[in-house]
Amino acid sequence: MAPEDHEGATSLLQSFERRFLAARALPSFPWQSLEEKLREPSGSELLLAILQKTVKHPVCVQHLPSVKYARCFLSKLIKKHEAVPTEPLDALYEALAEVLMAKESSQCHRSYLLPSGDSVTLSESTAIVSHGTTGLVTWDAALYLAEWAIKNPAAFTDRTVLELGSGAGLTGLAICKACYPRAFIFSDCHGQVLEQLRGNVLLNGFSLELYTPTDPSSPKVTVADLDWDEVTAAQLSAFQADVVIAADVLYCGEVTLSLVRVLKMLSACQRMNAPVVYVAYTIRSQDTGKLFITELERAGIYWEEVPPHAGQLFPYEEHSAIVILKLVLNGCHSVGR
Repeated sequence: MAPEDHEGATSLLQSFERRFLAARALPSFPWQSLEEKLREPSGSELLLAILQKTVKHPVCVQHLPSVKYARCFLSKLIKKHEAVPTEPLDALYEALAEVLMAKESSQCHRSYLLPSGDSVTLSESTAIVSHGTTGLVTWDAALYLAEWAIKNPAAFTDRTVLELGSGAGLTGLAICKACYPRAFIFSDCHGQVLEQLRGNVLLNGFSLELYTPTDPSSPKVTVADLDWDEVTAAQLSAFQADVVIAADVLYCGEVTLSLVRVLKMLSACQRMNAPVVYVAYTIRSQDTGKLFITELERAGIYWEEVPPHAGQLFPYEEHSAIVILKLVLNGCHSVGR
């Protein structure tokens, strides 16, 4: 195999691995590139490698994805294989038979590989809206913010980080594993989300206790019930956060106003040591973010857009328009960029 062919196969394999473990939508997979590779003599070897990096991946075997998802993936993979004149691969059909015998659950696992070789695994709802909330699944802006954090660890190393609206916990867990914060406070207000969040923290090897004496690099991790409309300045002050983050929380006007309320309280109660804030959101319409920026300027909170970073670690939609704003809560004599 020529070097460029080997490089192409490796890239294709990595794309399938990351997308499958994260249970991304099947149309987003590079099927056309696979079809081209399957016409080559090494096509069968590539299919077996894809099987080992997806359904048979050690992370996947330990933390099962949605049965329906695995079934649909294998069916499509077999269809691509059968379209090429070659010997049948028993391993593909055996894997499908195993999946067909498995029972579906309302929960599934999604895993995200980190540059270190470690991974973040989340237990999530198989439904986008479940128990009256969208906080039981991971959204693209959370992946984008986690990616930015991993590329900029100094913003979080040895600092106390408060996350507002943690949802399933992807961003915070990635920061805990890759950026070495002193402490990390996950927060949300929906009972089912908090229950799942605590489970995901434990699933990834963190305890909801104090520092681990034998591992100084392990942060103190807590999960807080924090309702933005009811939280008090005293409660926010008690966190003593150096950094505050939030991802994909600007989905309606009421929530946006509540978030700005919390930011104003943080500015007031930590006036001498106000935290730096990073808010990530996906621009889904022309109005997304406009109200937030208007309210920030009205509150006298300085903001600037964080420059886009190069290199995609996580399998979010490549064409998504995602923005990260950096906010400074004190010394806000100038507003805007």
